[in-house]
Amino acid sequence: MQQIVNFIIRNKTFLLFLLLFSISILFTVQSHSYHKSKFIDSANFLTGGVYNSINNISEYFALKSQNEILTKENNRLKSVLYNSQTKQNTSYIDSITFNALYKFSTAQVIKNSYNTTNNVLLVNKGIKDSIKQDFGVITDKGILGIIDQTSKNYATVLSVLNSKSNISAQLKKTNHLGSLTWDAKSPEYTQLIDIPKNAPLAVGDTIITSGRSSIFPKGVLIGTINDFKLDPSENSYIINIKLFNDMTNIEHVYIIENVNLPEIKKLLNE
Repeated sequence: MQQIVNFIIRNKTFLLFLLLFSISILFTVQSHSYHKSKFIDSANFLTGGVYNSINNISEYFALKSQNEILTKENNRLKSVLYNSQTKQNTSYIDSITFNALYKFSTAQVIKNSYNTTNNVLLVNKGIKDSIKQDFGVITDKGILGIIDQTSKNYATVLSVLNSKSNISAQLKKTNHLGSLTWDAKSPEYTQLIDIPKNAPLAVGDTIITSGRSSIFPKGVLIGTINDFKLDPSENSYIINIKLFNDMTNIEHVYIIENVNLPEIKKLLNE
């Protein structure tokens, strides 16, 4: 306390000057509208900059939670999108959590291969998350593959870039059906085969899933026609499909469950 008193005594002239200077500024600002507006603008600029910096820092540290929220929202919207194609009924869409044909869950790719003959991805969801074999896997851009093997915490995905992959697909504009396969040449392209030669084709036409299997709903995007030719028998086309997905850069995915899959499998096995 004595040190504070000694400081005030030593600097009394300067402190008195600061006090009088502050009072004069206060009177000037209050009595002149121009000065008052400039003072408020300056104060807002300084405090706004501080709060903006604090907000940017807070937003940076909140990115993870915000991404999770956005992923969940995308998950809900995809459920609405694909289930509404199955049954156009408002009450059905409002209650998709309870009676939807397709359920969606999110996952993250932790390993991805795309330069071998039989490529497989690894995702961080497994049996404990109710993930099972033959669930479909897509991204926000299009089809990715099918769940192959599962463990407690992980699952492997049979990529569309796999020579064993065979998925029912169709031309979006005409509904002509074919099989989506891969010739193991480029990660940018897959092949659609068995499209009859009377089907009208054009470069740039969109290819989607047909919904004729128990794995994917109808309308999941696959890619666009890059080029096509007749097969050796000249009865059907071999079509090169430019994938919407960049298969070399996959992180967040959606896993699709057909809730009627066990019943379908049982019936087919019988």
